[in-house]
Amino acid sequence: MKQKNSAPAGAIQSRKHTPSSAPRLHGGTALAAFATLAMPLALHAQTADKASQLPEVKVTATTSTERLVQAPVRSANDKLTAPLLDTPKSVTVIPAEIIAQTGAVSLTDALRTVPGITIGAGEGGNPVGDNLFIRGYNAQTDTYIDGIRDTGSQSREIFDLEQIEVIKGPNSAYGGRSSAGGGINLISKSPKTENFTNATVGLGNAKYRRATADVNRVISDDVAVRLNLMFHDAHVAGRDFIHGDRWGIAPSITFGLKSATQATLSYYHMQSSELPDTGLPFNNPFSSGANVAKNGNGTPVDVPRSTFYGLVNRDFRDTKTDIGTIDVRHDFGNNLVLRNVTRYGKSGNDYVWTQPDDSKGNTMLYGTVWRRANTRVTDTSAVANATSLGGEFLAGGFKHTYTLGLELSREETNRSSYIFTPGTNNPLTKTFTCPTSGATTLYNCAPLINPNANDPWVYTRTVSPARTTVVTNTRSVYGFDTIEFTPQWLLNVGIRWDDYKSSLNVPQYTLNNTTTAASNLNVHSTFANYQAGLVYKPSTNSSVYISYGTSSTPPGNDGGDGLDGLSAAVQNLQPQDSKSFELGTKWEVLPGGRLSLSGAYFQSDMNNARVTAPDGNTQNVGSKQVKGVELGISGNFTKEWSVFGGYTHLNAVVENNGFVSTGVVNGVTQYAPSPYNGNQFPTTPKNSASLWTAYTVTPAITIGGGINYVDKVYASVANNKFAPAYTRFDAMASYVLSRNVTLQLNIQNLTDKLYFDKVSSPHYAGVAPGRTATLTANIKF
Repeated sequence: MKQKNSAPAGAIQSRKHTPSSAPRLHGGTALAAFATLAMPLALHAQTADKASQLPEVKVTATTSTERLVQAPVRSANDKLTAPLLDTPKSVTVIPAEIIAQTGAVSLTDALRTVPGITIGAGEGGNPVGDNLFIRGYNAQTDTYIDGIRDTGSQSREIFDLEQIEVIKGPNSAYGGRSSAGGGINLISKSPKTENFTNATVGLGNAKYRRATADVNRVISDDVAVRLNLMFHDAHVAGRDFIHGDRWGIAPSITFGLKSATQATLSYYHMQSSELPDTGLPFNNPFSSGANVAKNGNGTPVDVPRSTFYGLVNRDFRDTKTDIGTIDVRHDFGNNLVLRNVTRYGKSGNDYVWTQPDDSKGNTMLYGTVWRRANTRVTDTSAVANATSLGGEFLAGGFKHTYTLGLELSREETNRSSYIFTPGTNNPLTKTFTCPTSGATTLYNCAPLINPNANDPWVYTRTVSPARTTVVTNTRSVYGFDTIEFTPQWLLNVGIRWDDYKSSLNVPQYTLNNTTTAASNLNVHSTFANYQAGLVYKPSTNSSVYISYGTSSTPPGNDGGDGLDGLSAAVQNLQPQDSKSFELGTKWEVLPGGRLSLSGAYFQSDMNNARVTAPDGNTQNVGSKQVKGVELGISGNFTKEWSVFGGYTHLNAVVENNGFVSTGVVNGVTQYAPSPYNGNQFPTTPKNSASLWTAYTVTPAITIGGGINYVDKVYASVANNKFAPAYTRFDAMASYVLSRNVTLQLNIQNLTDKLYFDKVSSPHYAGVAPGRTATLTANIKF
């Protein structure tokens, strides 16, 4: 947490750069804030663009644990042209204080405080990394850093983040190609106009060790530098063998802090090495035939939580991320600001990871598991440039607050996999059917109970000559305007046009004495998306709104590094279009507006989803629908008592899943309507809730606690395998040891609950960590 060195004893100040077009808000810091299951998080969000920087948030307190938290009046993202209270959209912000208080050390850790977001698991075609689902839709490619798309599969850290912002609902008007669910915007730390040094040192069970440093220095009136460092090493509580370490560095420098022209240069590097988790396979349900009597119930198998099906001398995962950014802005005065951001980023994701595959029913038939080797060797690079002009003017007696912009980007992904000699199939069956396990199967088959991770699996590993290159180029222009008719009535409108080109190239290659011809695929789509919202303000501290928006997901949306890959079957299809409607309200209550409440009803429809048509081809003929309610709360009941959380209900239905093959008659494949029509979206709980609260008992002691509830989550559209619902409890206590040192104890999964937190594969479910206790010293100078 960033703290002002020159502040009086016991005071904490946190500031962000303030665009001249955005007013400053003076409020307090957040001590854990816990959500009531009856109020949405939509109010506290800023999908910020680093180019526009964050509005100032000043935090004061009599001790380092007695804090108030308030979101900025405006988002730092200049695409949101109204104050957050008057923005007709669900937007949620997770401030750095909440991240710290809950003990989160990764993006997925932090996002558990936001209901309506679930984490998917890796698969054969889906890389290991942050795989997010928002309001039922896959948002794996909808992560942004300071407003610019962050490409490539990664597991993101939080050591260089000021806060995390979530825009829910269609995101294409803001970010271009995207899902109907929303997007995640990560706000980076940047130089400030004050000197401070903050550090954390933490120890815990499961060999947890973590240290961070955050140093800011003012070099002159117009120049400041900032350096963030991180080291992390830990095993996973309750899981055998799983471990990982990572380190990162993020320097930045700003010129012209007090000038009309300001430039920030920043660099981010993070790399990790780990033994990735395998999770647990599902009980395999047989729908018909002689094996029905051996049916599993579709839940993960009932084995000890610690069971690990991987191989220590085979499995690994190494990642590396480098991002360089030049952010320049010029203030012409009279609320007219020009911004330009240029970024180059490169990420690598290299792994061999055992998936406990049970697609052949091994667990129920033989009590075995096939050790499927999922592999990937991927490098993704991207260069982007974004220019925007924002300001205000009067026309026809109405006030307009606007932003116009142009964005250009190029992404390139080079992807391959590993080949093993000997192979990974069972040599006795020549497939991945495993009637037996052990040495005779070359240890590719393992017993369901007590598998040996140290089995002597002997192999030679080489990179496959089948190397895929995907290049994606986009050009986008956009405009947003908030029109103030009267102090009570506002109209928010926005439109974006995208030109999207993506090409896939696989050169000719030879494998196992078989030569495969080169392949080239191309897709070129242009699409426009818009959003509009009418806002009525019953009072200055409230708003009621109705909004409508669209989103577009073109073929190959993932840029070659995810599930939505470019293929011959989809290259000529139109983008999947979604249309969403939302009715909501936001209120700032209690003196000073210190408590924010929000609620929304929404409906999203996709009527041209890509599915198999009656002729067996892939066409835009499917349909999906999500109806839902969000409620949330954030802020402070009193100076001592803070709260942060929300509740989401999602009724997500696959209305038309296309057709499935039913056999061959007279040489012609027959198709019938999908039996999955009417099923629930996979990875989408009907109900989810999160609540975190903290109370300052004395000037030196603060206690806090949290609860997370997630309903049953299906692993596939068939709805025959699922992870059961769960409730998780967390606890926190902090003690001010001195003016410069505060100790914080976090206990996550307080009851040591066995639950599954990653489900998007029909083969296995990710096992959540057991009880994890960490003690952290927060140091400031």
